Amino acid sequence: MATKPANKPKAAPPAAPAASEPTCPRICFERIIPDELDPERPARQALREYMVSSQKGKLNANEVANAARMAVIKTKKWPAGTILRCLFLDGSTTMKKKVRAYAHQWEKHANIKLKFVTKAPAEIRISFYADAGSWSAVGRDALNRSYFPLHQPTMNYGWLRDNTSDDEYSRVVLHEFGHALGCIHEHQTPTFNRKWDTKAVMKYFQGPPNYWTEDSIKYNVLQKYSPTGIAATAFDPKSIMLYAFDGALFADGKGPTNSNTKFSADDIKMIGTMYPK
Repeated sequence: MATKPANKPKAAPPAAPAASEPTCPRICFERIIPDELDPERPARQALREYMVSSQKGKLNANEVANAARMAVIKTKKWPAGTILRCLFLDGSTTMKKKVRAYAHQWEKHANIKLKFVTKAPAEIRISFYADAGSWSAVGRDALNRSYFPLHQPTMNYGWLRDNTSDDEYSRVVLHEFGHALGCIHEHQTPTFNRKWDTKAVMKYFQGPPNYWTEDSIKYNVLQKYSPTGIAATAFDPKSIMLYAFDGALFADGKGPTNSNTKFSADDIKMIGTMYPK
């Protein structure tokens, strides 16, 4: 995963773009804990080194990169069979009902239990009004009280409301709970095979509604997790962990990325590997 995480900027509610501009992609922020606040970073490094050394130095570049990614998964994910308590900090009855319904879909494919509770303590704390963006702690990072104090949310749905479509609830809730279980953004995996139009990306995200800095754009959009190697798993254009981007943001002429609202076959396979039944 990225090695220089930072607090993410707050995104404003999307405004209607001009006809000549790309459609606003509503993407979430990855709330990765900064190195100085992450006590498990040395453990991940040690685990990666052990995984490599156990093969007596015979791993190729792809396998080394995959070992690094698996080290992240092993330290971020919850133990299989964990019961995760989920607490709403705000939101209407309708909003809560819809989030619960889509979140429980992960239980069909992973050995994990989501228990929605009405009072603290809770590992996953959900808000709809913390800010205008959507984001989640990645896996067990939710337990880090320095970065996610107990009175603050570990997950936010900044644009979901009572009248939001069911497809949008499905897209966003499945995505954010994927982060909560330890999944990463598909467009930042090492095997993402699209070519960004960097100038167009910079111009678009520096303007409304995001107003991101150049560094924030690189962190949230352009950077990949393992720039020095290719992970073993192939890019999955149907993954629920991929957000939709307008074709005008790419220089390869292949059009927009998919707007996925359901699990892909690879999503189901991966989460089953992470949380075997």
